[in-house]
Parts: sequence; structure tokens; C-alpha cells
Amino acid sequence: MADLDYVALFAAMPTPCVVIDRTFTIVAANTAYTSATGKSRDELVGRPLFDVFPDPEASNERSVRTSLNWVLETGRQHTMALQKYDVPIDGTSAFEERWWSLINSPIAGPNGPVEWILIRAEDVTAFVQSHDSGHPLRAEVPSAAMAREAELFERARELQNHNVELSQANLRDHQVAVTLQKAMLLTPDLEKHTDIAVRYLPATESLNVCGDWYDVVDLSGGRFAVGVGDVVGHGLEAAAVMGMLRSVLNAAIRALERPAHALEVLALYARSMEGALNSTSVEALVDPSSGLIIYSNSGHPPPALVHPDGRCDLLSQALDPPLGARPQHVPCSQAGQPYSAGDTLVLYTDGLIERRDEDIDAGLNRLCETLTRHCDLAPRQMADVVLDELGVAGGAPDDISLIIARL
Repeated sequence: MADLDYVALFAAMPTPCVVIDRTFTIVAANTAYTSATGKSRDELVGRPLFDVFPDPEASNERSVRTSLNWVLETGRQHTMALQKYDVPIDGTSAFEERWWSLINSPIAGPNGPVEWILIRAEDVTAFVQSHDSGHPLRAEVPSAAMAREAELFERARELQNHNVELSQANLRDHQVAVTLQKAMLLTPDLEKHTDIAVRYLPATESLNVCGDWYDVVDLSGGRFAVGVGDVVGHGLEAAAVMGMLRSVLNAAIRALERPAHALEVLALYARSMEGALNSTSVEALVDPSSGLIIYSNSGHPPPALVHPDGRCDLLSQALDPPLGARPQHVPCSQAGQPYSAGDTLVLYTDGLIERRDEDIDAGLNRLCETLTRHCDLAPRQMADVVLDELGVAGGAPDDISLIIARL
């Protein structure tokens, strides 16, 4: 369908449609929309939606804003309850009663997030008025059938109103959850490292809160530690467990300054907390004085070390079971990997590389090939390219944390 003219298709659609951007400014309207609203394109395009259609009672505007914000936040379509908005009668100061069924659909931009919203505004005035008392259309329907239709219509409206209330509650829960996640992932030491980039992408079906984490910790003597982890599951429960595990590991690496010892403490803590068992984590300490990366791994995919010439090494010499998986406590293993200035250390969670019906080695190879091709990029650019080329820039079924550090 490469030759299909989508602009002409939009203009010819019989259903009234308007497109707004993230600021709720109108960017396009089709002919059916201008006819239904009695407004020209010049009166619509380039103007804020709620300036063009002010609501004297503000109730409709609140409902529509809530729906549009929910679409922006979740990237999902939302069907609204019926909205009453009267339109002016040409040449007069009078208004004509109109009822609308609005369906708000997200439109992704080139980089994935929602950049526009398509509002489909179906004029259902005739249907609504046909169910009002005294309307001529009612006389044409037998009384029993008419009563049944009216009952079904009222139930449908009640369900739509309930849907709006649920959407408003979900939006509030979502906003609280995102605020909580940001607070738990706060990384003050990261601000001192201009050559470290981090990325966090929640699972696409979650509330934007998940069990993955990243952390950067400054230590004495110019050393620093980077770590990532993954709690089983999604949602607020997994996020709460993640926040506690991340805090324990942050404190442990500061006090003990050895990745293996820090993960031992974390494993003991995980055994005492419901929902934390079988979580995974990897912690790597970068020591410029010795030129070593000292790392320990509890059931997590191996970090990658990319050299300026494109060679990519997987740090897989130390690997233990997930946190708390052993019936008895056993000390964690630890390994050292030499590095040179200009090398790049990459830590990530399994959502970046794992795919359904595919061996994990295929995902690791794909990651290394991508890192090799783009080894000369700065960390922030490399992080974006990795997410894009691995097909997860817009999110994935599993959450993703990523750290890229230029050493």
C-alpha cells in the first residue's frame, strides 16, 4: 500500500476526525469534522482544542482532558462516555443540541512515544434524541420494545460513565506509580559521571512500574560501582521489592566495597523477604588504579565490555544462582577483567535481549553485534541506538534497565 495517499484518505473519511498534538493543539481536521462542528479548518488548525470548544460548565472538558491524558500516559485507545456539546446554528446566535461518542486513539511518533491523538467524534444526536420522551421516533416503536431499548441505552450510558470513572482512577494510580518509580530509581552519584548513560523502559503492559533497577555508586580512590537487577513480576508489588533490594545493595557496596560480599548480603536479605527470591543482580566495581573491573553475578545476563576496535567480551567468569535460590547460604564468586581507557562497560536486564521462542545466546550475539557496530558512539547515543536496533525503543513485554559506562 505504498502508493496510498493517507492524507486524502483522512480527508475523505465519512466519520468526523481531528488530530491533536501533546499540547492538545489541533493539527488536522477532516471534512466530516468541519461539517459536523460547523467550523472551518482555519478556525480549527493551530488552535488549542479547548479554546475552540470551550465548555461553560467545565464538566465535559474535565472528562475529555482526563481521557486524553490517559491516552498519552498509557499509549492505549480510550472510548469515552457520550458527551453533550451543542453547536451554533449558521447565521444565528442560537445553538443546536448535539451528542457525541468520542474515541481517542494514540499515534506514535518516529521515536515510539505518543506524539499525537486521533479523536473520532461520532455524532449520535439522532440516537439520543430518539430515546428522549416525546420524540416522534418513539411513537413508531411498540411500547414493550421501546421500554427495553431505553433500558439497554441507560445501562450502556451507566457503563460508559463507570468506564470514565475507572479511567480517571487508573490515571491517578498511574501517576502515583510513576512518581514512586522515579523516586526509587533516584541516583545522585550518576550526576557526576558524564560518561555514563542509563535507560529504564517499563514493560508495555504494566502501569509503568516494574521490578528492574539500575544504580551507580561512587567509592573511595576514584572507584565506582554500577549494578542492575531484576525482580520477578511487574507492577507495584515488584516495584516495592525492587526498591528495597536496590537500597540494600547500594548500602552494602558502599560499606563492603567488594561486589561478591555486597551480593552475599543482598542474597541473605532476599531470603527474608516475600517476593524477592529468585531475583537476579550483577554488580561491577571499576578500579582505575588497577585497571580492573571486579564483578559478581547472581543469576543475571553477563555484562559486556566493548573495546574501541569493536571487540566485545562477555564478562561470564563469575556466575552464581539467583538471589536466595540455594537452600543454604554460600559465598558468592567474583572475577576480575582488565580494561583500558576508552573501553565501554554495558550492564542490562534480560528484557533487552530475551525473545520468545529464541535461545538466549541469539540475543547475546545480537547485542554484541550491535555494540561492535556502534562502539565509537558516546554512551547516550549508544544507549538509544542499542534500544532501537534491538527493537525495544518503544517498550517490550518485559521491563528493561540499561547502563552504558565509558571507562
